[in-house]
Amino acid sequence: MFAPGAPPPAEPLVLRGIVRHWPVVQAASEGPGAVLALLRGYGGAQELDFAILPPAQQGRFHYAPDLRGFNFARNSASLGELLNRIEAEWHSPTGAAIAAQGVIAREVTPAFAQSHPLPLLPGPGEARLWIGTRAQVAAHSDPAPNLAYCTAGRRRFTLYPPEQVGNLYMGPFDPTPAGTPIAMTDPLHPDPARYPRFAAACEAAWIAELEPGDAVYVPYGWFHHVEALDPVSMLVNYWWPAPAMTPASAWDAMLHGMLALRPLSAEARRHWAAMFAHYVFEADGPAGEHLPPPARGVLGARGAADLAAMQRMLIASLTRRP
Repeated sequence: MFAPGAPPPAEPLVLRGIVRHWPVVQAASEGPGAVLALLRGYGGAQELDFAILPPAQQGRFHYAPDLRGFNFARNSASLGELLNRIEAEWHSPTGAAIAAQGVIAREVTPAFAQSHPLPLLPGPGEARLWIGTRAQVAAHSDPAPNLAYCTAGRRRFTLYPPEQVGNLYMGPFDPTPAGTPIAMTDPLHPDPARYPRFAAACEAAWIAELEPGDAVYVPYGWFHHVEALDPVSMLVNYWWPAPAMTPASAWDAMLHGMLALRPLSAEARRHWAAMFAHYVFEADGPAGEHLPPPARGVLGARGAADLAAMQRMLIASLTRRP
């Protein structure tokens, strides 16, 4: 299912108890204090970045009201200092939320990475740590398949298929909290008057409730809203992007498409929608298969050299003066 080089599953999966043997999961069975004590033993002097959210935001990391920034502040601390802040919030809760997100385990705490080996390694990637308090992260998509292991505190993942993007009412492209847009909608407090199509996304949603030791597989491009449900929470995740044959970016291609195609008439949009379906996504099969190989040109470009030649053509076109 997750063999190296094999295509990953197309649908989400929950893997119950897959890391129940991990020391941090065993500590979680004894309570939050045991988790914090264990993690302190792995700490060092290296600082890591984290976000802190004021109590008035009720644990929801999101945009500021004017959408030009965010409702949280960024800070840095050692792992031990971060754990102290989380413990203080656990014992004397103020309603503030704290979250260290996407910390590369090998860099900040190599001892933790060594003592918690990932059970599944479908491709190249790094174990990343997500440590914090009770909080929620708005629906977003990742640029790679994702295996997320719940290690302390319960987590709820609400997943939406890629086709629901229009029903999630995505936020700005710039700024974004971590590189990709996040949804304006909130499944915990829906606003049907402002976001009427969100009801359709909720009908298509796939919900996973995770206990420590469980994992969820989030396929490429699936949007996911994540809730940390307990005062002390930890997740370990692993992305494994497919090796790129060229440095070309699908995101850049979409931006170029918005620039080139949005001004077109309805008739022209219909034409180019069909062209993209046929030539880019090959909905009808390989676009040049009816031609002899020497005549296929870019239609048959699959190897690294052919793709590099296409990239050079595109760069020349984009840099040509009008």
